[in-house]
Amino acid sequence: MTQANGEERGVVMLSGASRGIGAAIAQRLYDDGYTLSLGVRDPASIDPALAADTARVLVGHYDAFDAASPAAWVAATLARFGRIDALINNAGILLEIVLERGDESALDQMWEVNVKGPFRTIRAAMPALRMGGRGRVINVASTDGKRYRPTDSIGYSMTKHAVMALTHAARFDGWESGVRATALCPGAVDTELIAHFASASPVADRLRPETVADTIAFLLSLPNNATVAELVLNTRLEPSL
Repeated sequence: MTQANGEERGVVMLSGASRGIGAAIAQRLYDDGYTLSLGVRDPASIDPALAADTARVLVGHYDAFDAASPAAWVAATLARFGRIDALINNAGILLEIVLERGDESALDQMWEVNVKGPFRTIRAAMPALRMGGRGRVINVASTDGKRYRPTDSIGYSMTKHAVMALTHAARFDGWESGVRATALCPGAVDTELIAHFASASPVADRLRPETVADTIAFLLSLPNNATVAELVLNTRLEPSL
């Protein structure tokens, strides 16, 4: 984030940075001058133009199915840049499971990626986030974390509700040290994640990944006394959303 002198940009950790929303966030923050630690399962999947700037970009290994991976990624970030100013938990998966059908393994996989991955990364990064006095945690949740619709995957909605609770826990845990946490809740975004779900909003109505990236850039720019706990970007008209 912008420092008091308005010149220096901080070090941002971003998971799921290789495609979709993550790729758009990575490009926007890079263009804004941030130093990036991009956590991905396959380092070769990062845009070569970004990866080539080794002075400002670290391509780190992050795999939510590996319990040791988040702490190792945090350690690698600190070893390279010496600080962490913001953590954006963006990596996530969407699998079909409802009460009437679906294998419970889908729920287990989503819990591991959508909830335990961010939990482990926040836990590992929080000491460093506290150090600067204005650390930021942004969890990319979903409108499915704010309500349930009968056409949704109940497993996905369950995990995104958990992300909301995790975000508030991070807010309280880091508050006195200047850490501010936000749950960003976009509606349907035009990415591969929802490409095969008939219940998603029509393509023409979906958010662009760049819109989500612009919103994250805005959240990172806010001072400590302008905290946003939850921010919904909906694509459809719904009561209270």
